[in-house]
Amino acid sequence: MIAYLEGRLAEIWGNACLIVTEGGVGYEVALPAHTLASLPGRGEPLALYTSLAVREDALELFGFATFEERQTFEVLVSISKVGARTALGILSIFRPDDLRRVVFEDDVLALTRVSGIGKKTAEHVFLELKYKLKVEDAPQAAALTTGVRPGSVFRDVLDGLGNLGYEPDECAPLVKKLLHEEPDLDVTGALRATLKALAKGKV
Repeated sequence: MIAYLEGRLAEIWGNACLIVTEGGVGYEVALPAHTLASLPGRGEPLALYTSLAVREDALELFGFATFEERQTFEVLVSISKVGARTALGILSIFRPDDLRRVVFEDDVLALTRVSGIGKKTAEHVFLELKYKLKVEDAPQAAALTTGVRPGSVFRDVLDGLGNLGYEPDECAPLVKKLLHEEPDLDVTGALRATLKALAKGKV
């Protein structure tokens, strides 16, 4: 298994690049769109984490800027109906944190943004991701994309509101907004601010 390459960028074409190692060996590597867009100039140093896809008629090498992205690619290709090219398409649109957010928010339809993935395939991929991704990291990923800082404050405030008879799901957008505006609030302060806003009808 070729898991890492280090060398110099020789050429770029399509969604692939040619990286030449110090030993003079050149490797064609397919890349996600965002990695392709951030490549250095020709002749400049380049290091990539890689995954080798073995088919009956070809060997294909896929490259990634981070080890986490490579591991996420491995998770994706382990899902039935998801080939290496589809997995690359998914990672061209979603970073690993984005995929955890998709799982955390049950946003199945987000996967249909990937070319070649319809609703049924999206549902299948989503169910597999729920079990194969590190779901415990999902709240942090959601926090990064919504402006809510990670931790237990958001969840504890919603639990407190539930104990007071409020519907947590209805209050969640307000709590997110308050924590985004005042990220240093603790649970007590955030709960007090939320109740004050609710009393003013700012739901």
